[in-house]
Amino acid sequence: MLISAIIAALLLLILILPNIKILNEYERAVIFRLGRLVDAKGPGIVILIPIIDRAVKVDLREAFIEVKGQRCITKDNAPVDIDVLIYYRVVSPEDSVIKVRDFRGATFGIAQTTLRSVIGDIVLDDLLAKREYINMVLRDKLDEVTERWGVKVTSVELREVIPPKKVQDAMVKQIEAERERRAMVTEAEGKREATIKVAEGNARSEVLKAEGEREAWIMEAEGERTAMILEAEGKAAALERIFESAREMDDNTLLLYYLKALENIGGSDTSHLFIPIDFSRLAALLSRNLQKTIGENK
Repeated sequence: MLISAIIAALLLLILILPNIKILNEYERAVIFRLGRLVDAKGPGIVILIPIIDRAVKVDLREAFIEVKGQRCITKDNAPVDIDVLIYYRVVSPEDSVIKVRDFRGATFGIAQTTLRSVIGDIVLDDLLAKREYINMVLRDKLDEVTERWGVKVTSVELREVIPPKKVQDAMVKQIEAERERRAMVTEAEGKREATIKVAEGNARSEVLKAEGEREAWIMEAEGERTAMILEAEGKAAALERIFESAREMDDNTLLLYYLKALENIGGSDTSHLFIPIDFSRLAALLSRNLQKTIGENK
């Protein structure tokens, strides 16, 4: 009996232990009972009914599929080799088990087909320049297919795009030509800027020179005007002094100046004397002064 009990206990352990599952936080167990879906359980301890229940473990962590060296033909008939990384995660453990046999293999296959389709609608230049756009289109198209499997495609990244050797050589030549063109444009821009700066400097110099000449002319004109004013004021003052002196002269002084002027005028033998005054007045003046002098002497 003891032996029978031990054997029974061992058989029970053999039946029970394999049906006790311990699931991590990122794991789920899809339970089938007699072939029918029951539920997805976990995390923690999950106990199955021996022989009746069957569990399929599903990992909910984000994973990736690597599509390497996929040969595609672009819209302009250029063959390229593309490496793609597809990131995904399971959002419905039940659907990932019952709606597809191997969702990883199915995702890999649909990725290859979709990649060829998307690349076939894009020319080579856009393929190299618009990686973000291609990543977005690939992700959306893959997600439309994998959504019914309970799988969410979170990201698609073009890791490497390798065009044919001839295309690579042509691209290198194009890049070199573009760099030379940019260098020539930069040099031309520099020369143009230098020419503009020199022209601006010359123009500024001419403006300053003209302003200096204008200021000098103004100062010279101001000086001449001041000199003329001072000269005119001097002459006016001299005339005023002459007029004042003339008003203070008596008849004898005036007579003396008349006679002196006549002497100077008639000092030359070739001189012709024209007296522009009334000579009778001069004679009367001489007579009046002579009489006055005689009277004073008496």
